[in-house]
Amino acid sequence: MAFRRPESVLVLVCNDRGEVLLLERRSPVGFWQSVTGGLRRGESPHMAARRELFEETGFDHAVPLFDLREQRRFPIVPPWRARYAPDVHSNLEHGFLACVHGRRIPRLRPAEHVRWRWLPAREAAARVFSWTNREAIEHHAEACRAGVTSWVGQAGWVSWARWPPRRRDRGG
Repeated sequence: MAFRRPESVLVLVCNDRGEVLLLERRSPVGFWQSVTGGLRRGESPHMAARRELFEETGFDHAVPLFDLREQRRFPIVPPWRARYAPDVHSNLEHGFLACVHGRRIPRLRPAEHVRWRWLPAREAAARVFSWTNREAIEHHAEACRAGVTSWVGQAGWVSWARWPPRRRDRGG
């Protein structure tokens, strides 16, 4: 059996109304979360975030995706423990933010998720299981409403109002 790489992404999907998209997992029942997924061998966090966003929602490259430049380490919980090598006990998670206009309807993968909801940030934070997901919601859900979403070095926030950005707006 090939074990999973103990590194993942969390993609917080928010809209310009300050709402957060949550997905309910097929198993365990009642487990609500943002878009998440493990990195594959040779895959960068940004590549994994883009792939997971598309696989779990159908949102493609037209949706702005921003690296929050945040990493959190957490213990691997029992429902997923068997996926990792016996000597692996924690996972490193990379945070990303995707901003959409309005209440865009996701296309779910039925094998993985059974329902979706757009919720106000406070309600979404209360519903998710993961403390890392809750923190991401509490700290970043308003960014899409404010129209600023990506910290670019010392240059400051980049607006997503004119997405996609012109070449000079891309930062470095």
